[in-house]
Amino acid sequence: MFESRLPDLNRGGADPMVEGETSIAKASEDLMAKINPGEFIRQVRSEASKVVWPTREETVRTAIFVAIMIVILSLFFLGIDSVFGSGVRWLLSLA
Repeated sequence: MFESRLPDLNRGGADPMVEGETSIAKASEDLMAKINPGEFIRQVRSEASKVVWPTREETVRTAIFVAIMIVILSLFFLGIDSVFGSGVRWLLSLA
C-alpha cells in the first residue's frame, strides 16, 4: 500500500529529494552566473535606497533607553549576586 509512494532504489530509481536539491543548486549557480558585477552594484544601490534610516532624535532616544536599561539590569544582577553570595557565605559558616 505504502510501497508505491517510495522510490525503488533497487531498480535504479532516483531519489526525488536529491534531484530537487541538485536542480535548486544548479538554478542558483545559473542565477549567480548571469549577474555581472555592474548589475550587482546597481541592485545593491537600489536596495540600499529603500532603507529608512533613523533620525538623530530617534537614535539619541534609543541610546538613552539602552543606557537606562543597562543601569537597571546592572542593579538587578548586583542584587541577585549579593543575595546568592550572602547565602553561600552563610552555608559555608555552618560547616
